[in-house]
This record gives sequence, structure tokens and C-alpha cells, in this order.
Amino acid sequence: MVIFGLYPLLYAIWLSLQRKHPVTRKLSFAPSYNWSKLLGDERVWNALGNTLVYTSAALLLQLILGMAIALLLDSDRKGYGLLRAMMTLPLVIPPAVTAMMFLLMLNGSFGVLARGIIATGLLPPGFSILGTASTAMAGVLLAEVWQWTPFMVLIMLAGLRSLPKEPFEAAAIDGATATQVFFKLTLPMMSKVIAIAVLIRGIDLFRAFDYVKVMTDSGPGTATETLTSYAGRIYFGNADFPYASTIALLTLIIVIFVSFVFMKAFKVKL
Repeated sequence: MVIFGLYPLLYAIWLSLQRKHPVTRKLSFAPSYNWSKLLGDERVWNALGNTLVYTSAALLLQLILGMAIALLLDSDRKGYGLLRAMMTLPLVIPPAVTAMMFLLMLNGSFGVLARGIIATGLLPPGFSILGTASTAMAGVLLAEVWQWTPFMVLIMLAGLRSLPKEPFEAAAIDGATATQVFFKLTLPMMSKVIAIAVLIRGIDLFRAFDYVKVMTDSGPGTATETLTSYAGRIYFGNADFPYASTIALLTLIIVIFVSFVFMKAFKVKL
């Protein structure tokens, strides 16, 4: 905890209170410099907006798809156990590898996904999904949703399999439809499970870096730049460690605040 948690946090806080001289590259104590710079940096707020869009869209898609697939796999019939086990396969692939796969598949010249979409007439020939500002975010989200929807499926399946059978048997006797059962019984009884899944995935999504870095490198321009990818660019590109640490701390503060509000609102206990 001290080595991997407390020390990096304290070191990041200490760095955020320093100012790096552009010529000598030496650090000097300037508590308000980086925070003032952050508040006036339009690129930070653009990155924050992209992060919120990315997190919200991915979370919504993964939640809907996860629940839908979990309902389909919630069966004791022969072969369904194998299908549930196969849902874990995308999760074992490193995110950078997944990002590279989708980078190739979305290539406008030879990518199988891009050529398939172009063949339907939805996009013009040679259109670059990841090279166009209006569609780049959707391309990155495609990789994110493909890899992490199974995580949602597994959590939802665990919740569905743990539900008591009596309320559903009573509903069937009363003649309730599948839709009524889902909205009146399944969803209310699954509320805590859904809240925990949303919290865990939301925290992870807000720190999105791998897919953005590999697939678009925050481009075109800053169309897919998130807070973590911007901090990484400053850290590795400009070697401005104090300012990069300040952006990272801003990300941490937002995650802690939103998580706290969410847990209080939905009474989630971890």
C-alpha cells in the first residue's frame, strides 16, 4: 500500500506544487502555478469533455448489451455453460493488442470492418473512420465496447443467477408478460448489482488511455483526447512532470467525487 499507493500519490501532489523552468529544467516551489495554468488551459477542458462523452457512451452501451446478452445466456440448457465461459475470452487480451486489432480493421483501405461499412453505402470509398474527427471517437468506442461488454455480462449473469425463483414463479402464475417481469421484478432486484457494475466500469472508463493512444494518439487534432492521454502527452512528450501530475490529480479528484456521490445516491457498499 505504501509503495504502490501512498508514495506515488504523495509524490504526485509534491510535483503539482513545483514549477519546471523551461530552460534550466530545474524545479522550483510554486504552489499555485500548475493549478492556475490548468484552469486556464482550454485543452484540459476539451479533454474533460471528451472523457465524459467517452465514459458515458461506453458505459451506456456496455450496460445495455451486457444485460441483454446476460438474459440470453441465463439458461441451464446444454451448451450454455460453454457459451458463458467463452465470454471471458476478450477480457484476457491486452487492451493495446485489442486497440491494434481494431486499428487495422477500421483502416479505410484494407480494414475488414471499414470495407464492410463502406460496402453498405453508409460511408464513401476510402473513408477513414479513425482519421475523421466526427467518427474517430466512435471507432475507439467500438474497441472499448467489444472488449469490456463481457465484463458486464459476467456481472449481470452472476446477479441473475442469484435471484430467488419464487417471485418469478408467482408472476408466471399471475400471467405477467416477459416485459412486465423484467421491469417489475428483474430490474428492481438487480439494482444493487447494476450500481456496482456501473461504478467499477465508470472508474475504469474515466482513466481511458490504451485505446486512444494506440488507435488515434488523441487525434485527429484533439478529437479523441482524454484527460489521461493529455497528461501522458505532456509527461512523455514535453517532460513537464509537474503539470502532468496536476492533470492526473484533477482526474483523481473528479473520480473520487463522482464515485462518492454515486455511492451515496444509490447506497452502494463495496
